[in-house]
Amino acid sequence: MSAVARALSVSRPHLSAHRSAPQRRRVVTPAGDALLLDRIRAVTDARASYGYRRVTALLNRRRPSGTPRVNAKRVYRAMRAAKLLLPRFTGRVARMHEGKVITAASDTRWCSDALEVRCLNGQRVHVAFALDCCDREAIAWVAKPAALAGEDIRDLMALSIERRFGAGTTRVPRPLQWLSDNGPPYTATETRAFGRASGFDVRTTPAYSPESNGLAEAFVKTFKRDYVHVAEPDEIADAESLLAALPRWFDDYNDHHPHRGLAMRSPREFRATARAA
Repeated sequence: MSAVARALSVSRPHLSAHRSAPQRRRVVTPAGDALLLDRIRAVTDARASYGYRRVTALLNRRRPSGTPRVNAKRVYRAMRAAKLLLPRFTGRVARMHEGKVITAASDTRWCSDALEVRCLNGQRVHVAFALDCCDREAIAWVAKPAALAGEDIRDLMALSIERRFGAGTTRVPRPLQWLSDNGPPYTATETRAFGRASGFDVRTTPAYSPESNGLAEAFVKTFKRDYVHVAEPDEIADAESLLAALPRWFDDYNDHHPHRGLAMRSPREFRATARAA
C-alpha cells in the first residue's frame, strides 16, 4: 500500500480509507425477482427458443416508461433458477449411447468399419474388415489402393459368411446383426439389400455416435498401433507391399493379440476354448 501511495503521490491513509469504504450493492427483493420472473415467462411462453440474452433484449424493449433497464446477468440467474435456460449448443447432435456392443455369444453380431493406410511413397490403401462382437476375431477383410465402394462391402459380407460357416455358404444359418457406421459403401441400397438377402439384420449406428460401433473403432486403433506404425519400411513402401503384408498382420492379430475382455486370450484361443466347452 505504501508503494502504491508513493507512486500516486497521495497519502497512504487516504488510500486505506477509500479501500475500506463500503461498496454500494444493488438490493433485489424476492418480490422483485418474482415480478421479473413473471415478465420472463411471458416472453419464453411465446418464444420458447429464445435464450437469456434475447429475453433480456425484449424485456428492456417492452419495459414501462421510467423503469430501469434489467441486467442480462440478473435475467440469467432468474432463468437458471426457474430452469428456463436453453441446452448449451455444441455444434453436435447430443445423443445418449445406451446398451452394449459386445455380445454374449459368437455369431450374434458382426461389426464392420474401414481404415486407410498411407504408404511411404504416398499411395493409400483402404481396408474394410468384419469383426465378431463376442470373440473379436477379424473374420474377413478386403483391401485395395482406391476408395472402397458398395461392391467391396458386399464382397466382405459374402467372404465373412464363407469364413465362418463354410465355403459355398451364401446365407447365415441363424439371425445375425451386421453393424456399421453410415459410410456410403455401407448405406448403399444394393449393399443393404444384399445384406438382408444374406440373412443379416443390417444395422447402422446413430449419426455422431462412434461409440455405438466401439469394437470396430477400437480395432482400427489397435491395428494401426500394433502393425502399421511399427511396420518395417519395406512392408509399407508402396501399396503392393502393404497388400502383401495385410494377411500376415490379420493372422497375427487373430492368433496372438490378447484381449482383456477375453481373459487376455487371443480371438482364436477364445474360440477354441468355447468350442471345447
